Amino acid sequence: MTSMLDRRNVLTLAALVGAATVAGSTDAEAAQAATPVTLKPKKLTPKQRRARRRRIARRKAAEEAKKPTPTPSPTPTPAPTPTPTPSPTPSPTPTPTPTPTPTPTPLPATDAFTVHLLRRTTFGITPGLLADVSNDGGAQAWLDQQLNPIAIADLALTPVLARWPLADADPPAVVAAGDFGHWEAMEDLVRATLARQLWSKRQLFEVMVEFWSNHLNITCPSSEVWSGKSWDDKNVIRANALGRFEDMLQASVSSPAMLMYLNNAQSRGSDPNENYARELLELHTVGVNAGYDHDEIVDVARALSGLTLWDPWNGGTVANYGTFRFNANWHYVGAVSALGWSHPNTTKAGGLTVARSLITYLAKHASTAHQIARKLAVRFVSDSPPQGLVDRLAQVYLDNDTATIPVLRALFASEEFAASTGQKTRRPGEDLVAAWRAVGVEPNPASADPDGAVAGLRWMLYELGNAPLGWAPPNGYPDVASAWGGAGRTLYRWNAHIATTGQWWDEGVIWPDLADHLLDGATPASRGALIDKLIATLLPGQQVATAHRNAMVAFLGADGRIRDGDTTWLFPVLVAVVLDSPYWSVR
Repeated sequence: MTSMLDRRNVLTLAALVGAATVAGSTDAEAAQAATPVTLKPKKLTPKQRRARRRRIARRKAAEEAKKPTPTPSPTPTPAPTPTPTPSPTPSPTPTPTPTPTPTPTPLPATDAFTVHLLRRTTFGITPGLLADVSNDGGAQAWLDQQLNPIAIADLALTPVLARWPLADADPPAVVAAGDFGHWEAMEDLVRATLARQLWSKRQLFEVMVEFWSNHLNITCPSSEVWSGKSWDDKNVIRANALGRFEDMLQASVSSPAMLMYLNNAQSRGSDPNENYARELLELHTVGVNAGYDHDEIVDVARALSGLTLWDPWNGGTVANYGTFRFNANWHYVGAVSALGWSHPNTTKAGGLTVARSLITYLAKHASTAHQIARKLAVRFVSDSPPQGLVDRLAQVYLDNDTATIPVLRALFASEEFAASTGQKTRRPGEDLVAAWRAVGVEPNPASADPDGAVAGLRWMLYELGNAPLGWAPPNGYPDVASAWGGAGRTLYRWNAHIATTGQWWDEGVIWPDLADHLLDGATPASRGALIDKLIATLLPGQQVATAHRNAMVAFLGADGRIRDGDTTWLFPVLVAVVLDSPYWSVR
C-alpha cells in the first residue's frame, strides 16, 4: 500500500504537517493547531471571564477540590461529599426536587455553527447531509428531528441490514441458526453497526449508540458473549440510546451478555463474584472517586447474586437458551448496603427486587449524574471539558429523571459547545467512516453479500485498533486525542485513505466516479481552483492555511491549467492527500 505514496506525496504531506500535528496528535491542542480559522480565542471574552469567575466562586463556596476532575458535589447546594444521606427505607432514591425544564435555548443559525454541530453529531458531513439540514430549516430543526429518530425514514437501510440476519437476533435464535459457540452473530452485529454509521439518516442516534456501547462496554467479538451481544445491542443500547439512563441500566443488569462478560452469571451468594459489582460502580455509575469501599463492593455483589442466564447445565432448553434468569437459590440473604442505599434482603425469592432497587438508586445518584455529564462533555465538547458545564449538565440529568435528551439539548445550546470548535480529534473509526461517506459510496441494493466492502472496512478498523465494539477492557474506547497517536497508526490511516479513494472493494457497494462526485461534474479552471473545490467539499467550514493549500497545489507540480491526470488517474491520490491533512482529523 505504501507504494502509492510516491515521493511527491510524501513531500506534500511533510509540508502539510510540518508546523502542525497530524491526526493522532498527543493532545487536543494539536487538533486546534490544525484548524486556524476555527480556533477558540486564546483570550477570554468579558462574558467568558465573568462565567469563569462565577464558576470559581461556586466551587469555593462549596469547598470543592480544585483538581481538574474532582468528584462533584451531588447537588448545586454546598455539601462536603458527593455521597447522598443514607435513607432508612429499603430502597432509597436520592431524587432531587424537579425543576421545570426551561424551553431550550435556540441554536445559533450561522453556517459555521451548523458545520460544527454536524461534525460532532454525525459520522461525517456529506453534501447530501448539508442539503438535508438546509431543507429541514437549519440546525435547530435538524437537531429536533434527530432527537426523534423514530420519525426519520430509513427505509433504504433495511435491505442492507438483511445481509446480517443475526445482528439483532435473540439468544435462542442464534443457537437455532447453528452458531453454537461461534462468532457469526457477533460479526453480523459489528458489520451492521458499520453499515448504520455509514448510511443511516439517524446519525445522532447512531453516535449515541456508539457512546452508550462504550459506556456499557461488552467486547465483541469475544467468546463469552457469542449468543447474547446482539440482544444487548437491540434491547439495552438501541432501545434506550435517547431515553432514560435508569431504563438502560435496568436492562443492562439483566443482559445475558453483560452478565457473562463481567462474570455475574456464575456469582452465588455463598461466594459472590465481585467483578460486575466493581465495574457497575466504577464504570457504569458513580465512578471510582465516589467514596465506596471494598465492603460495599461485596454487598453490591451480594445484591446482584442470582442474576444469571439459562443454559443446558442449569435446566435451560432450546427455547430459552442464553436468556436472562433469576436463580433464587443462588441469591445471598442478609442485609446489604452501599453509598447510602440499604436493604434488609431477607428472602431469596425477593432478590431480584433488591437488585432492581439498587440499580434505581445508582442511576439517580448525584455522582452518576456527574459521570454521565462529564462523559457526554468529553464526547461533544473537549478532552478536558469545563467543570461548570459538567455541573450544569449533571443537574439537568437529575432534574429530568435521568433522561438523555434534555441533557443533549442543554449541551448543544451551551456557550462551551459553541466555543469548542477544533478541540476534538476523530478516532480512527470516525476518520474512515467519514471518508467513505465523503467519497459517496452507497450500498448496492442488488447485493446480499455479507463479506464485501463493509467487511473490508471492518478489518481495516481492526488493524487501526478501533473496530466497532472491539475494545477489550470493560472501560470502552478512550475518547481523547492522546490515546490515538503514533507514527504507525498515522501511516495506516494514510494507507486506508488511499484504499478508500482508490475504491479497492466493490462487493456489495456502488462507488461513484470520484471526480464527478467531488467536483459536481465540472472541471475547475485551474489547479488552484481544483484544490479550493476539494477543500470546500471535504473540509466544509474550515479555512486552510495558505501554506498548506499551496502544498496541496504543489503536489500537482505547480498552479496553472488543469492537465492530463489531474482529474483522472492522479485524482484519487490527490483526494487522499486532503484526507491525510490535519484538518480532516478534526471532529
